[in-house]
Amino acid sequence: MEIRFWGVRGSVAASGEHVSRMGGNTSCVEVKSHGERLILDAGTGIRALGEELLREPAPHRATILFSHLHWDHVQGFPFFGPAYLPTSQLKLFGPSEHGALERALARQMEPPNFPVTLSAMRAQILFGAARENVTLELGRFRVTPFALPHPNGCLGYRIEADGRVFVYATDVELSLANLTDEVVAGLRDADALCLDAQYTPEEYAGTCGAPKKGWGHSTMVDAAQVAAAVGARKLFLFHHDPSHDDATVERMACEARRHFAHAEPATEHLRVGFEAMAAEHALL
Repeated sequence: MEIRFWGVRGSVAASGEHVSRMGGNTSCVEVKSHGERLILDAGTGIRALGEELLREPAPHRATILFSHLHWDHVQGFPFFGPAYLPTSQLKLFGPSEHGALERALARQMEPPNFPVTLSAMRAQILFGAARENVTLELGRFRVTPFALPHPNGCLGYRIEADGRVFVYATDVELSLANLTDEVVAGLRDADALCLDAQYTPEEYAGTCGAPKKGWGHSTMVDAAQVAAAVGARKLFLFHHDPSHDDATVERMACEARRHFAHAEPATEHLRVGFEAMAAEHALL
């Protein structure tokens, strides 16, 4: 199993030299195993992923798992090139309410928001429901969605393949104080844990501006403490605030490592192989 980050920013995309190292696109993560592909969320990062897929021989096949339907997790889908080819085969899973995912994707492409509608996508698209604690068998991947505390709801995804576990838990307001048994079960013993770490403790508490408590996101300190508590082997700090430049994100990562040594910021285009990660873990 290999992971590649295509979008690591939260809330809204950012651009400029000050974010060039971490990346400015919103949430999108690719997981591959022996030619099979999962895509986690369709933020603006999915556009570049689509361009790379189009350089591969057709037909293009992928399963896209949506954590929730806030705009920074769906706004890249209209720019996903493979979706416009009739040879492409896409399976889309999202919140379990009947038709919610298809309606959300269709609405953002309706006039006056976009020049073409969802019907312009000629790919073979199948919509499915991701239900809490109901495991999906998706080829080589075994995927278990679980609920995360976030306004309007959010799903985390526990992904198992090739004897490894990757957990994607974006958009979650999490700390040791509200860590439930269900969330622990989703996060436990992950070889790689991708976890929301949008705010500093000062931003969260409001000592340097409007307080962010209740906005649905974690601090890097809470993310690190949770990673340690659930026995993660590697932590990728995710959903970087659009106002944070590269230096700020790196400082946050340094602080996180005081609580969990195997923490680093997720960066755009970073590829993660589990063998190399295991070797790094053994050295620290």
